[in-house]
Amino acid sequence: MPYARLMPSDAPAGDVVLPCDDLDPTIEWFSAAGFRLDLITPADGPHTAVMSGHGLRLRFEPSADMPSGDSGWPAGPAGPAGVIRLPVPARPAADLGDESTAPNGTHVIWVDAGEGDLEPPFEPATIVSRATDGWDPGRAGMGYRDLIPGRLGGHVIASHIHITEGGPVADYVHHHHISYQLIFCWRGWADLVYEGQGPPFRFVAGDCVLQPPHIRHRVLATSADFDVVEVASPAAHDTFVEHDLVLPTERAEPNRTWSGQRFVHHQAATATPQARAGTPFLVRDLELGAASVGAVTAGVVQPAASRVEEAAPIACDDGEARVRLRVVLAGTVDVEVDGAREALTEGDAVVASPGVSLGIAAWSADAQWLEVLGR
Repeated sequence: MPYARLMPSDAPAGDVVLPCDDLDPTIEWFSAAGFRLDLITPADGPHTAVMSGHGLRLRFEPSADMPSGDSGWPAGPAGPAGVIRLPVPARPAADLGDESTAPNGTHVIWVDAGEGDLEPPFEPATIVSRATDGWDPGRAGMGYRDLIPGRLGGHVIASHIHITEGGPVADYVHHHHISYQLIFCWRGWADLVYEGQGPPFRFVAGDCVLQPPHIRHRVLATSADFDVVEVASPAAHDTFVEHDLVLPTERAEPNRTWSGQRFVHHQAATATPQARAGTPFLVRDLELGAASVGAVTAGVVQPAASRVEEAAPIACDDGEARVRLRVVLAGTVDVEVDGAREALTEGDAVVASPGVSLGIAAWSADAQWLEVLGR
């Protein structure tokens, strides 16, 4: 009669299989790295072991080019010894270094919680991007246009994001490992839901949200021809899928913070532009500065009257900001960058390096532009 293979009822569903031709030193090394031995087989001349730790279960088997020996068992799988990333906080006292190689050849790297770097190098650049520049496909059927090619060395990403066809969005609850992130609704609308912010709400043209680091959220649906400007630091950041939290959450927590930042939903319908001192402009502050603990500020700027040109450019006072971005939302705007004149139309953008002079030289009566200043 066939034999039954008995396994513990709580056995993990799967293993990561790694080649190993010398079991004892490999077991000793991984034990020092915080793994425990769960299984070894066969009793006479063992060649296979299972160890678990750090949320992983590793199965060490002989490589394909190792003879089966007296046991008569077949050789194990072929393949590389692999790379394992393990969290720094869980590193045991054993001095294994930031990167180590186990006796079986597996390379182990100790990383900071498996998340991306929030302080990438900053490389200043002065760039003019055009609305006619190309589009790239993105997550959940969205089109992306890069507003800052080069991304200042990876420090920041600014994107014009477009959805052509409206309706439900193939999104899921997720969160981002970021320093700061804002989304400005340029055209159309979206239905959004955020952790701790009550039921879903409609995000309409002129609105802006500040998404604190790791706040869970989801895009539910959009109008046709939905456009936003999204700015986030760093440029390459991890997006985590949330499997357990259901949105909306039962309890609203409007004053909750994530990494010290508060969620903001700025609503254009209830905001009034204010005169910008010493300039012929009005600015609608998007209320991000205090909520982001000074990481980013943003506003929508427009002329206070139909005046179209100044005798000299109106200097942009951007303080100590490293990210100095303007995106033309409507009309035309001429800027002067380090003495050079650039004519910008709807969808064009300019980013200026710290210390580079930037001024508004001319504008149409219907001009509007988004300014974003980030650390």
